[in-house]
Amino acid sequence: QVLDFGWPDLHTPALEKICSICKAMDTWLSAVPHNVVVLHNKGNRGRLGVVVAAYMHYSNISASANQALDRFAMKRFYEDKVVPVGQPSQKRYIHYFSGLLSGSIKMNNKPLFLHHVIMHGIPNFESKGGCRPFLKIYQAMQPVYTSGI
Repeated sequence: QVLDFGWPDLHTPALEKICSICKAMDTWLSAVPHNVVVLHNKGNRGRLGVVVAAYMHYSNISASANQALDRFAMKRFYEDKVVPVGQPSQKRYIHYFSGLLSGSIKMNNKPLFLHHVIMHGIPNFESKGGCRPFLKIYQAMQPVYTSGI
């Protein structure tokens, strides 16, 4: 059985996708004791780290003795072989996912509207001082607005 849960490189998947991945992995592993999950990733291993870290949180919900041992083995593999989650958005999503599982964070299904962006201070990126910021807004991984440069 092969499932493709791909998302663009250097991006974090939607929380719903992380939930779907963890549920699929858990269902497969619980179905038959000899089932295994193989994760494959093209490119940035940080995405793989997001999935492994998320599943480690997810599997702790109903940890039996065997699951605890599996979790320990997965943690050692994660620390030895997988690049730690490095992108700020990836780290943030793991914390969001953990919060969803613990109940400390609730999902908000209401649409969000961006009315304005305020920048306090101007970073000194150029030799003469200042910078030329621009804004690119994505919705469902598709760019919907790009400001002038």
